[in-house]
Amino acid sequence: MNQQAYPDLALSLQWANPKRDAAWALYRQALTRHVVMRSIKHTLAHAAPALQAAELTVRMVDTDEGRELNLQYRGKDYATNVLTFDYALSPVLLADLVLCAPVLAREAAEQGKDLRAHGVHLLVHGTLHAMGYDHELGAAKAAKMEGLETLILQGLGVPNPYKA
Repeated sequence: MNQQAYPDLALSLQWANPKRDAAWALYRQALTRHVVMRSIKHTLAHAAPALQAAELTVRMVDTDEGRELNLQYRGKDYATNVLTFDYALSPVLLADLVLCAPVLAREAAEQGKDLRAHGVHLLVHGTLHAMGYDHELGAAKAAKMEGLETLILQGLGVPNPYKA
């Protein structure tokens, strides 16, 4: 693949939990600003090479806030791993990604995955949703999105999350 130009990215990274406990320290270590920025820029460059700029907020939340947002916006009464709120695709991609850190950590442990690798996967996944990709619109669209995710993750040094 040819070298891709990275779009300008204005990133707001929010940690929406005042706890200073060991779990939140691990989340912050795994998903540093650099890791989040690199993951999103790499996704944008490969999935939308013509995109010039993006403004994203990434908010890391606890289970209570994750559940509340999922119920309010999707009608599902549980905390999910990532929610995407997309506002505009052109001329600037505008979106919010909400990652539920405890769900991310639980899934990584259950699946035997590295916390950072799973977090990067969810950032890529959520960013693709912001760009209009949707795996819930049938098998063909799911396969296309998963294939693109796998390719992007490979470029970020993250193993294929869909491989059994």
